[in-house]
Amino acid sequence: MIHHAGLIATYMAGAWRGVLIEGVSGCGKSDLALRMLDHGFRLVADDRVLAWNCEGVLFGRAPDALANLIEVRGLGICAEPALRFCRIVLAARCEPVERLPDPAFNEYAGLSIPLISIAPLEASAPAKLRRALQHLGRGAEGAYLGDLAAGVSPRPGGDSR
Repeated sequence: MIHHAGLIATYMAGAWRGVLIEGVSGCGKSDLALRMLDHGFRLVADDRVLAWNCEGVLFGRAPDALANLIEVRGLGICAEPALRFCRIVLAARCEPVERLPDPAFNEYAGLSIPLISIAPLEASAPAKLRRALQHLGRGAEGAYLGDLAAGVSPRPGGDSR
């Protein structure tokens, strides 16, 4: 299945973990991907992503014609070393963001993947995306249990004491 999206990945917990970046044309998907590359992520695909389900795991890659390429507005199409494919563990939709959203998921190739909304052009977008990947990309239950093991007690009410 082909998605109009970008795919970036980082090496986490012994494997490449990918974030599918979705949104309407011109919303800032490639801009966010480019900034994530400057934060240590690797490009997998820009503009189009081929996604497939393999034994209950979602994977993605660039179509052959777009492999190792990224669009940089104002410069054009630029070569960028890319991973051939990676596991997709999180989707980020470029759109207005709620302050405290309810957990959301989207279905790809018959698999449910955590979904966040992100304002791609905000200066904090790369930091938010990394944190979402660290928390949601390993599964909400795993993140919660990992926080408990680290001695972090979740507090109801967000930043209130």
